[in-house]
Amino acid sequence: MEFLTDYAGFLLKLVSIVLAIVFVLAMAASGKKKSQPGSLSVTKLNENYDKMKADLDGQLLDKKELKNREKEKKKQEKLEKKAQKKSLKDDKTEEIVEEKKRLYVLDFDGDIKASAVESMREEITAILSVAKPQDEVVVRLESGGGVVHGYGLAASQLQRVREANIPLTVCVDKVAASGGYMMACVADKIIAAPFAILGSIGVVAQVPNVHRLLDKSLVDVELHTAGRYKRTLTMLGKNTDEGREKFKQDLEDTHGLFKRFVSGQRPQLDIEAIATGDTWYGSEAVENKLIDLVMTSDAYLVAQYAEADVVQVTYKQPKGMAERLGLSVFSALEQKAVSWVSKLTQTRGY
Repeated sequence: MEFLTDYAGFLLKLVSIVLAIVFVLAMAASGKKKSQPGSLSVTKLNENYDKMKADLDGQLLDKKELKNREKEKKKQEKLEKKAQKKSLKDDKTEEIVEEKKRLYVLDFDGDIKASAVESMREEITAILSVAKPQDEVVVRLESGGGVVHGYGLAASQLQRVREANIPLTVCVDKVAASGGYMMACVADKIIAAPFAILGSIGVVAQVPNVHRLLDKSLVDVELHTAGRYKRTLTMLGKNTDEGREKFKQDLEDTHGLFKRFVSGQRPQLDIEAIATGDTWYGSEAVENKLIDLVMTSDAYLVAQYAEADVVQVTYKQPKGMAERLGLSVFSALEQKAVSWVSKLTQTRGY
Protein backbone atom coordinates (compact mmCIF):
# COMPACT_ATOMS: atom_id res chain seq x y z
CA MET A 1 0.00 0.00 0.00
CA GLU A 2 2.85 2.38 0.80
CA PHE A 3 4.39 1.67 -2.59
CA LEU A 4 1.05 2.32 -4.34
CA THR A 5 0.61 5.59 -2.45
CA ASP A 6 4.10 6.79 -3.41
CA TYR A 7 3.50 5.73 -7.01
CA ALA A 8 0.17 7.59 -7.16
CA GLY A 9 1.84 10.71 -5.77
CA PHE A 10 4.58 10.44 -8.39
CA LEU A 11 1.99 10.12 -11.18
CA LEU A 12 0.10 13.18 -9.95
CA LYS A 13 3.31 15.23 -9.92
CA LEU A 14 4.19 13.98 -13.40
CA VAL A 15 0.74 14.87 -14.76
CA SER A 16 0.96 18.33 -13.18
CA ILE A 17 4.34 18.95 -14.82
CA VAL A 18 3.09 17.78 -18.22
CA LEU A 19 0.01 20.01 -17.99
CA ALA A 20 2.13 22.99 -17.01
CA ILE A 21 4.48 22.43 -19.97
CA VAL A 22 1.53 22.00 -22.38
CA PHE A 23 -0.09 25.18 -21.09
CA VAL A 24 3.11 27.22 -21.52
CA LEU A 25 3.69 25.87 -25.05
CA ALA A 26 0.08 26.51 -26.01
CA MET A 27 0.15 30.07 -24.75
CA ALA A 28 3.40 30.71 -26.60
CA ALA A 29 1.99 29.26 -29.82
CA SER A 30 -1.25 31.21 -29.57
CA GLY A 31 0.70 34.40 -28.96
CA LYS A 32 2.79 33.96 -32.10
CA LYS A 33 0.02 32.97 -34.52
CA LYS A 34 -2.88 35.15 -35.49
CA SER A 35 -6.39 33.71 -35.29
CA GLN A 36 -7.24 31.68 -38.37
CA PRO A 37 -10.55 32.01 -40.23
CA GLY A 38 -13.07 29.20 -39.89
CA SER A 39 -13.97 26.72 -42.60
CA LEU A 40 -17.26 26.22 -44.44
CA SER A 41 -18.28 22.69 -45.34
CA VAL A 42 -21.10 21.66 -47.68
CA THR A 43 -22.67 18.19 -47.58
CA LYS A 44 -24.99 17.07 -50.39
CA LEU A 45 -27.76 15.29 -48.52
CA ASN A 46 -29.33 13.99 -51.76
CA GLU A 47 -26.19 12.00 -52.51
CA ASN A 48 -26.06 10.59 -48.98
CA TYR A 49 -29.70 9.53 -49.28
CA ASP A 50 -29.16 7.92 -52.70
CA LYS A 51 -26.08 6.07 -51.42
CA MET A 52 -27.94 4.65 -48.43
CA LYS A 53 -30.78 3.58 -50.69
CA ALA A 54 -28.38 1.92 -53.13
CA ASP A 55 -26.54 0.14 -50.30
CA LEU A 56 -29.80 -1.19 -48.91
CA ASP A 57 -30.98 -2.33 -52.36
CA GLY A 58 -27.65 -4.08 -52.85
CA GLN A 59 -28.19 -6.06 -49.67
CA LEU A 60 -31.88 -6.89 -50.18
CA LEU A 61 -32.33 -7.40 -53.93
CA ASP A 62 -31.03 -10.28 -56.01
CA LYS A 63 -28.67 -9.58 -58.90
CA LYS A 64 -31.32 -9.81 -61.61
CA GLU A 65 -33.73 -7.44 -59.86
CA LEU A 66 -30.90 -5.04 -59.05
CA LYS A 67 -29.75 -5.04 -62.68
CA ASN A 68 -33.26 -4.32 -63.95
CA ARG A 69 -33.59 -1.42 -61.51
CA GLU A 70 -30.27 0.08 -62.66
CA LYS A 71 -31.39 -0.20 -66.31
CA GLU A 72 -34.66 1.55 -65.48
CA LYS A 73 -32.78 4.30 -63.69
CA LYS A 74 -30.42 4.90 -66.63
CA LYS A 75 -33.37 4.89 -69.04
CA GLN A 76 -35.13 7.53 -66.95
CA GLU A 77 -32.00 9.68 -66.82
CA LYS A 78 -31.68 9.50 -70.65
CA LEU A 79 -35.30 10.55 -71.10
CA GLU A 80 -34.82 13.52 -68.78
CA LYS A 81 -31.69 14.65 -70.64
CA LYS A 82 -33.42 14.24 -73.99
CA ALA A 83 -36.40 16.29 -72.80
CA GLN A 84 -34.08 18.99 -71.52
CA LYS A 85 -32.19 19.20 -74.84
CA LYS A 86 -35.45 19.39 -76.79
CA SER A 87 -36.65 22.18 -74.53
CA LEU A 88 -33.45 24.15 -75.16
CA LYS A 89 -33.67 23.55 -78.93
CA ASP A 90 -37.31 24.62 -79.16
CA ASP A 91 -36.72 27.72 -77.08
CA LYS A 92 -36.29 30.32 -79.82
CA THR A 93 -36.43 33.25 -77.36
CA GLU A 94 -33.26 31.92 -75.71
CA GLU A 95 -34.71 32.41 -72.26
CA ILE A 96 -32.76 30.94 -69.40
CA VAL A 97 -34.16 27.59 -68.28
CA GLU A 98 -35.32 27.71 -64.67
CA GLU A 99 -32.70 26.19 -62.41
CA LYS A 100 -33.46 23.44 -59.94
CA LYS A 101 -34.44 24.65 -56.50
CA ARG A 102 -31.70 24.50 -53.90
CA LEU A 103 -32.50 23.90 -50.25
CA TYR A 104 -29.90 24.97 -47.67
CA VAL A 105 -29.97 23.17 -44.31
CA LEU A 106 -28.55 24.70 -41.12
CA ASP A 107 -28.37 23.17 -37.64
CA PHE A 108 -28.76 25.32 -34.53
CA ASP A 109 -28.26 23.58 -31.18
CA GLY A 110 -28.73 26.36 -28.66
CA ASP A 111 -27.23 26.62 -25.19
CA ILE A 112 -28.13 29.25 -22.59
CA LYS A 113 -25.84 31.84 -24.25
CA ALA A 114 -26.94 31.01 -27.83
CA SER A 115 -23.27 30.37 -28.62
CA ALA A 116 -24.17 28.69 -31.92
CA VAL A 117 -25.10 32.10 -33.34
CA GLU A 118 -21.39 32.73 -34.02
CA SER A 119 -21.34 29.93 -36.59
CA MET A 120 -24.87 30.57 -37.87
CA ARG A 121 -24.13 34.19 -38.79
CA GLU A 122 -21.28 33.01 -41.03
CA GLU A 123 -23.42 30.27 -42.59
CA ILE A 124 -26.21 32.74 -43.37
CA THR A 125 -23.76 35.25 -44.86
CA ALA A 126 -22.37 32.55 -47.15
CA ILE A 127 -25.83 31.32 -48.21
CA LEU A 128 -27.17 34.80 -48.95
CA SER A 129 -24.23 35.41 -51.27
CA VAL A 130 -25.48 32.69 -53.66
CA ALA A 131 -29.14 31.96 -52.81
CA LYS A 132 -31.92 32.83 -55.26
CA PRO A 133 -35.61 33.59 -54.63
CA GLN A 134 -36.69 30.08 -55.65
CA ASP A 135 -34.34 28.53 -53.07
CA GLU A 136 -35.15 27.83 -49.42
CA VAL A 137 -33.31 27.89 -46.09
CA VAL A 138 -34.23 25.22 -43.54
CA VAL A 139 -33.04 25.57 -39.94
CA ARG A 140 -33.17 22.48 -37.74
CA LEU A 141 -33.59 24.23 -34.40
CA GLU A 142 -33.18 22.81 -30.90
CA SER A 143 -33.16 25.15 -27.91
CA GLY A 144 -34.80 25.60 -24.54
CA GLY A 145 -33.93 29.30 -24.52
CA GLY A 146 -31.43 31.44 -22.65
CA VAL A 147 -30.23 35.02 -22.35
CA VAL A 148 -32.28 37.73 -24.05
CA HIS A 149 -29.47 39.43 -25.97
CA GLY A 150 -28.04 36.14 -27.28
CA TYR A 151 -31.31 34.85 -28.68
CA GLY A 152 -32.30 38.32 -29.83
CA LEU A 153 -29.19 38.33 -32.03
CA ALA A 154 -29.94 34.80 -33.26
CA ALA A 155 -33.47 35.83 -34.27
CA SER A 156 -32.05 38.89 -36.03
CA GLN A 157 -29.73 36.66 -38.05
CA LEU A 158 -32.72 34.65 -39.27
CA GLN A 159 -34.49 37.87 -40.16
CA ARG A 160 -31.68 38.52 -42.65
CA VAL A 161 -32.97 35.53 -44.65
CA ARG A 162 -36.53 36.89 -44.66
CA GLU A 163 -35.33 40.36 -45.67
CA ALA A 164 -33.49 38.81 -48.62
CA ASN A 165 -36.83 37.32 -49.80
CA ILE A 166 -35.56 33.76 -49.39
CA PRO A 167 -38.20 31.37 -47.97
CA LEU A 168 -37.28 30.34 -44.42
CA THR A 169 -38.49 27.15 -42.73
CA VAL A 170 -37.72 26.16 -39.13
CA CYS A 171 -37.96 22.49 -38.13
CA VAL A 172 -38.20 21.54 -34.45
CA ASP A 173 -37.78 17.89 -33.51
CA LYS A 174 -37.39 18.25 -29.73
CA VAL A 175 -37.74 21.74 -28.27
CA ALA A 176 -38.01 25.40 -29.25
CA ALA A 177 -38.99 27.20 -26.07
CA SER A 178 -38.59 30.78 -24.85
CA GLY A 179 -35.62 32.19 -26.82
CA GLY A 180 -35.79 29.13 -29.07
CA TYR A 181 -39.34 30.03 -30.06
CA MET A 182 -38.27 33.67 -30.50
CA MET A 183 -36.01 32.37 -33.26
CA ALA A 184 -38.58 29.96 -34.70
CA CYS A 185 -41.35 32.54 -35.04
CA VAL A 186 -39.27 34.50 -37.59
CA ALA A 187 -39.77 31.72 -40.16
CA ASP A 188 -42.29 31.73 -42.99
CA LYS A 189 -43.17 28.18 -41.94
CA ILE A 190 -42.65 26.34 -38.62
CA ILE A 191 -42.69 22.54 -38.63
CA ALA A 192 -42.50 20.48 -35.43
CA ALA A 193 -42.50 16.82 -34.47
CA PRO A 194 -45.62 15.56 -32.64
CA PHE A 195 -43.95 15.58 -29.21
CA ALA A 196 -41.68 18.59 -29.68
CA ILE A 197 -42.06 21.23 -26.95
CA LEU A 198 -42.88 24.77 -28.07
CA GLY A 199 -43.84 28.08 -26.49
CA SER A 200 -42.72 29.27 -23.06
CA ILE A 201 -43.21 32.88 -24.11
CA GLY A 202 -42.20 34.39 -20.81
CA VAL A 203 -39.24 35.80 -18.89
CA VAL A 204 -37.59 34.39 -15.79
CA ALA A 205 -34.72 35.55 -13.57
CA GLN A 206 -33.43 34.60 -10.14
CA VAL A 207 -30.72 36.09 -7.96
CA PRO A 208 -29.40 34.18 -4.92
CA ASN A 209 -28.73 36.35 -1.88
CA VAL A 210 -26.40 35.44 0.99
CA HIS A 211 -26.62 38.74 2.84
CA ARG A 212 -28.09 37.23 6.02
CA LEU A 213 -25.35 34.59 6.15
CA LEU A 214 -22.65 37.23 5.74
CA ASP A 215 -24.33 39.49 8.30
CA LYS A 216 -24.42 36.61 10.79
CA SER A 217 -20.71 36.04 10.18
CA LEU A 218 -20.00 39.76 10.76
CA VAL A 219 -18.97 40.30 7.13
CA ASP A 220 -19.79 43.68 5.61
CA VAL A 221 -20.25 44.19 1.87
CA GLU A 222 -20.08 47.68 0.41
CA LEU A 223 -21.66 48.41 -2.96
CA HIS A 224 -21.26 51.86 -4.50
CA THR A 225 -23.19 52.88 -7.61
CA ALA A 226 -23.80 56.04 -9.61
CA GLY A 227 -27.36 55.98 -10.87
CA ARG A 228 -30.49 55.11 -8.94
CA TYR A 229 -31.11 51.82 -10.70
CA LYS A 230 -27.56 50.85 -11.63
CA ARG A 231 -27.95 47.79 -9.39
CA THR A 232 -31.41 46.69 -8.27
CA LEU A 233 -30.79 43.26 -6.71
CA THR A 234 -27.44 41.94 -5.51
CA MET A 235 -26.10 38.61 -4.32
CA LEU A 236 -24.13 39.92 -1.35
CA GLY A 237 -25.75 43.16 -0.21
CA LYS A 238 -29.11 43.82 1.43
CA ASN A 239 -31.91 44.09 -1.13
CA THR A 240 -34.62 46.71 -0.83
CA ASP A 241 -38.33 46.68 -1.72
CA GLU A 242 -37.68 49.45 -4.23
CA GLY A 243 -34.99 47.38 -5.88
CA ARG A 244 -37.28 44.34 -6.06
CA GLU A 245 -40.07 46.35 -7.66
CA LYS A 246 -37.70 47.79 -10.27
CA PHE A 247 -36.35 44.31 -11.00
CA LYS A 248 -39.88 42.95 -11.49
CA GLN A 249 -40.77 45.90 -13.71
CA ASP A 250 -37.73 45.19 -15.89
CA LEU A 251 -38.96 41.60 -16.31
CA GLU A 252 -42.42 42.84 -17.30
CA ASP A 253 -40.91 45.25 -19.83
CA THR A 254 -38.82 42.45 -21.34
CA HIS A 255 -41.88 40.20 -21.49
CA GLY A 256 -43.79 42.95 -23.29
CA LEU A 257 -40.97 43.28 -25.81
CA PHE A 258 -41.01 39.50 -26.31
CA LYS A 259 -44.77 39.47 -26.92
CA ARG A 260 -44.62 42.33 -29.41
CA PHE A 261 -41.85 40.59 -31.33
CA VAL A 262 -43.70 37.27 -31.56
CA SER A 263 -47.04 38.85 -32.50
CA GLY A 264 -45.27 40.93 -35.14
CA GLN A 265 -43.83 37.79 -36.74
CA ARG A 266 -46.99 35.65 -36.35
CA PRO A 267 -50.02 37.98 -36.25
CA GLN A 268 -52.35 34.97 -36.45
CA LEU A 269 -51.50 34.14 -32.81
CA ASP A 270 -53.70 35.10 -29.86
CA ILE A 271 -50.66 36.48 -28.09
CA GLU A 272 -52.34 37.15 -24.73
CA ALA A 273 -53.61 33.58 -24.60
CA ILE A 274 -50.30 31.90 -25.37
CA ALA A 275 -47.78 34.34 -23.81
CA THR A 276 -48.27 32.91 -20.32
CA GLY A 277 -44.98 31.01 -20.14
CA ASP A 278 -46.82 27.74 -20.83
CA THR A 279 -45.61 25.14 -23.35
CA TRP A 280 -47.37 22.87 -25.83
CA TYR A 281 -46.47 19.69 -27.69
CA GLY A 282 -46.33 19.86 -31.46
CA SER A 283 -49.72 18.25 -32.01
CA GLU A 284 -51.27 20.87 -29.70
CA ALA A 285 -49.15 23.77 -30.91
CA VAL A 286 -50.61 23.53 -34.41
CA GLU A 287 -54.07 24.16 -32.96
CA ASN A 288 -52.80 27.29 -31.18
CA LYS A 289 -51.12 28.42 -34.42
CA LEU A 290 -47.69 28.33 -32.79
CA ILE A 291 -46.62 26.14 -35.72
CA ASP A 292 -47.90 25.41 -39.21
CA LEU A 293 -47.37 21.68 -39.67
CA VAL A 294 -46.73 18.57 -37.57
CA MET A 295 -43.88 16.63 -39.15
CA THR A 296 -40.31 15.61 -38.35
CA SER A 297 -37.43 17.37 -40.05
CA ASP A 298 -36.37 14.06 -41.64
CA ALA A 299 -39.75 13.60 -43.32
CA TYR A 300 -39.72 17.17 -44.59
CA LEU A 301 -36.24 16.90 -46.10
CA VAL A 302 -36.83 13.49 -47.68
CA ALA A 303 -39.92 14.90 -49.39
CA GLN A 304 -37.71 17.59 -50.99
CA TYR A 305 -35.04 15.30 -52.44
CA ALA A 306 -36.86 14.62 -55.71
CA GLU A 307 -37.47 18.29 -56.54
CA ALA A 308 -34.50 20.09 -54.98
CA ASP A 309 -30.77 19.90 -54.37
CA VAL A 310 -30.57 19.64 -50.59
CA VAL A 311 -27.25 20.74 -49.08
CA GLN A 312 -26.20 21.06 -45.45
CA VAL A 313 -24.00 24.09 -44.75
CA THR A 314 -21.76 24.07 -41.67
CA TYR A 315 -19.28 26.69 -40.51
CA LYS A 316 -16.66 25.42 -38.09
CA GLN A 317 -14.99 27.88 -35.76
CA PRO A 318 -11.21 27.35 -35.55
CA LYS A 319 -9.87 26.15 -32.22
CA GLY A 320 -6.80 27.79 -30.75
CA MET A 321 -3.64 25.84 -30.00
CA ALA A 322 -4.31 26.04 -26.27
CA GLU A 323 -7.80 24.62 -26.66
CA ARG A 324 -6.69 21.83 -29.00
CA LEU A 325 -3.84 20.74 -26.74
CA GLY A 326 -5.95 21.10 -23.64
CA LEU A 327 -8.77 19.01 -25.07
CA SER A 328 -6.41 16.29 -26.26
CA VAL A 329 -4.63 16.08 -22.90
CA PHE A 330 -7.82 15.99 -20.85
CA SER A 331 -9.36 13.47 -23.26
CA ALA A 332 -6.35 11.18 -22.81
CA LEU A 333 -6.53 11.56 -19.02
CA GLU A 334 -10.26 10.84 -19.05
CA GLN A 335 -9.78 7.66 -21.08
CA LYS A 336 -6.98 6.48 -18.77
CA ALA A 337 -9.08 7.19 -15.67
CA VAL A 338 -12.01 5.24 -17.11
CA SER A 339 -9.66 2.37 -17.91
CA TRP A 340 -8.26 2.31 -14.35
CA VAL A 341 -11.71 2.43 -12.77
CA SER A 342 -12.90 -0.34 -15.08
CA LYS A 343 -10.01 -2.59 -14.07
CA LEU A 344 -10.53 -1.90 -10.36
CA THR A 345 -14.24 -2.64 -10.51
CA GLN A 346 -13.63 -5.86 -12.42
CA THR A 347 -11.10 -7.13 -9.91
CA ARG A 348 -13.38 -6.30 -6.96
CA GLY A 349 -16.41 -7.99 -8.52
CA TYR A 350 -18.65 -4.91 -8.91
